[in-house]
Amino acid sequence: MQVGREELLHIANLAQLELKEEEIEKYLLHLQDILNFANVVNNAPVEDLDITIGSNKTKNVFRKDEVEEFKDIESLLQNAPTKERNMFKLPKVIN
Repeated sequence: MQVGREELLHIANLAQLELKEEEIEKYLLHLQDILNFANVVNNAPVEDLDITIGSNKTKNVFRKDEVEEFKDIESLLQNAPTKERNMFKLPKVIN
């Protein structure tokens, strides 16, 4: 599939891009390269390949949530710019 100048300008307009005159030829070449690669992918021979969805056969691996008390709060808070009642104090972000 060949992309013409008018098609490129139409696509640029849809994407709200303002292309300079000297950029149009460069973008035409890039877009044509992308379309050529998509054509190669679409025409790749896949008839005799097995269906593969993922390489990892493990499904729905969950772990039980367990609450654990953090014991070294002082080390955790040593780099906090401000702290209050053993918690990080953050500036108010919502009025």
